[in-house]
Amino acid sequence: MDQKSRNSLQSFQLPRPLRLSLLWASMMFLYVYNDYISMYQPETIAMMSEGRMGPLGEATDAVLLGVAILMTIPALMVFLSAGLPAAFSKWLNVGFGAAYTLVNAATLFGSPPFYQLIVSVEIVLSISIVVSALTWPKASITARESAP
Repeated sequence: MDQKSRNSLQSFQLPRPLRLSLLWASMMFLYVYNDYISMYQPETIAMMSEGRMGPLGEATDAVLLGVAILMTIPALMVFLSAGLPAAFSKWLNVGFGAAYTLVNAATLFGSPPFYQLIVSVEIVLSISIVVSALTWPKASITARESAP
């Protein structure tokens, strides 16, 4: 055994559904961290106490419902990416990944540097979701023939 093979690490290829699920989970963590860190900005807590949500304005029922939907979709995608049939999961990931790339990009400009950093990573993750879904490997013929 030569030195190179002794020191090389075993590579592990994540199944595509698991990779997508982990990308969504990472994005969700970043959403939570960015919102939490944002609360340390001056006036944020006071604004929240007054019922305002930054650029979204007054925290009406409609605004809160919209934000809840916006955060529910990526949370569900953590499971749906791994739990749905491959063909449906692929296109759901492409659609929502692209949509969240645009949502994240919309919040990038005019925000503080810490926020821009985290949103930039979110954009990389959401683009990775789209690319990973679009390059989902096709099942081999033998795998399809042996499926029940």
